Amino acid sequence: MKKNGILNGPINARLSTLGHGHLVLITDCGMPLPNSAAVVDLALVKGTPAFSEVLRAVLADIEVEGSIIATEASGTVVENAVRGEGLSPEFVSHEELKAMLDEARLIIRTGEATSFANVALRCGVTF
Repeated sequence: MKKNGILNGPINARLSTLGHGHLVLITDCGMPLPNSAAVVDLALVKGTPAFSEVLRAVLADIEVEGSIIATEASGTVVENAVRGEGLSPEFVSHEELKAMLDEARLIIRTGEATSFANVALRCGVTF
């Protein structure tokens, strides 16, 4: 049994295959997701699990060189949550962020019900 970190098997399986430049998206419960094996749906009820909880757990397990959020999230609790984890997000339109779903190696749907609570994380390397 794992002693700590993310316990979800499908998430762990995908995290272990990430390489430099790959995208991981953490989304709110309203994001229109592709029918893809990259999707892991954690949404239980509105608000559970929270965007910030999932973001924190994922960041503890992967190296991130960049993050992207929607311009519409600028100045909101979403930007604050991302910056609060030590990230300096780039901004793109919500439509551009949704287009990144097709490129993502992992998409985690949370139960978050806050508008535009989505982030794309670009993987870095540890060396």
